[in-house]
Amino acid sequence: MDRFKSRDIAGLIAAIFVCELAGLIGSIFTTPAIPTWYASLKKPSFNPPSWVFAPVWVTLYALMGISFFLVSRKGLSLPEIKRAVSLFGIQLALNVLWSIVFFGIQSLLYGFIVIVLLLVALLATIMVFHRISKAAGILLLPYFLWGTFATILNLSILFLNP
Repeated sequence: MDRFKSRDIAGLIAAIFVCELAGLIGSIFTTPAIPTWYASLKKPSFNPPSWVFAPVWVTLYALMGISFFLVSRKGLSLPEIKRAVSLFGIQLALNVLWSIVFFGIQSLLYGFIVIVLLLVALLATIMVFHRISKAAGILLLPYFLWGTFATILNLSILFLNP
């Protein structure tokens, strides 16, 4: 197992910061829509209370950052790491895009399409990350589970609000 070096602390902090920043960007579109547009939608009985989302996402973005760090510290010049980092970037961009489409544009259908693409990209990222670092792949599993739940929630809201 690789030893953790003191210079890695900066890399870990930067990786977490970038992921949390993605969440912050998404929240710019999400936060104003929650008490207005989102509150007016019919939701399924399993819809969590609004206060649950922020702590869950802050935690998931931190786990994403740690996962990214574990992979990137293996050497960004290696082709396999470059592919893994690219996949990670795609899924992170889709994560932000979902907030823009679902909450910003207020499109339930296009939000569902984006979140399905996000799940596919995330699953590919998990598989590639797991080959590079088992821990990195495992750290993304809660995100995949929450993303699957969010996809079901998005689809349910779409059906309840034709």
